Amino acid sequence: MPDADADSAQIKRLLAFQKNEITEYHIYTKIAAITPEQGNRDVLERIALEELGHYRIWRRYTGQETGPDRLRVHLYYLAARIFGMTFAIRLMEDMERRAKMADRSLLSLIPEMPELLAHEESHERDLILLLDEERLKYVGSVVLGLNDALVEFTGTLAGLTFALQNTRIIAVAGLIMGVAASLSMGASEYLSQRSDDRPTDPFRASVYTAFAYVLTVSLLILPFLLLENPYSALIFTLAGAVAVIFLFTFYISVAKELPFWRRFFEMTAISLGIAAISFLLGLAIRIFLNVDA
Repeated sequence: MPDADADSAQIKRLLAFQKNEITEYHIYTKIAAITPEQGNRDVLERIALEELGHYRIWRRYTGQETGPDRLRVHLYYLAARIFGMTFAIRLMEDMERRAKMADRSLLSLIPEMPELLAHEESHERDLILLLDEERLKYVGSVVLGLNDALVEFTGTLAGLTFALQNTRIIAVAGLIMGVAASLSMGASEYLSQRSDDRPTDPFRASVYTAFAYVLTVSLLILPFLLLENPYSALIFTLAGAVAVIFLFTFYISVAKELPFWRRFFEMTAISLGIAAISFLLGLAIRIFLNVDA
């Protein structure tokens, strides 16, 4: 048990840290179970055992058993299944690192605290070994497809909106252009990978690029298929583009440990800026060519 002068607030903090350790033990264990690569799985299992050891240290001081946060375990497991183990683990470690900022106040109360903090730092070094994940090898191809689709099609749809003012025609024209552009992007990425002699598979890189492109285009066109008013559809398309930029930038910033806000604002400014220019271009074309949709 902690010293007699430790109040109930300190006990609650110790129990919270204890619960966090057993929760992360279960998270690492579940992610390790779905990790096919043996080296990555071994590291995950070793870190899981360290988390269990930390839990036992906390338990020695609290004298109580605590169960894991089942919801948190399932959420991180689901994140690993959908976004990959690197994203899930880096997100968890980033949250844990912020929480540990308060741990140093317990140095006088818990003799093992320096050891626990050293273990947490070693976790970060070990996690570098987990970056050998296929989806991260091809993240550059995904970025290429997604960025091109966002920049080109926010502008294209904005221009078509004012030039045609018919959601069905805009959607059909955008879809045809999107599919053709995705095939072109995929082929270009294939040739680029081949010519640069990169360690990645050119065919897979082209598939990732084309898939990211056509998926993004489909999301941008969707409002024009669901709504009758072209301007309302454009507003939803632009909002969707910003949402896609936010989510993907967040994913990249966590998985690759890159700055978030600068990249997010930069990509958003480019996409919306191109859309604004294209909207004005569509207006000009409609006036000078006397288009009457």
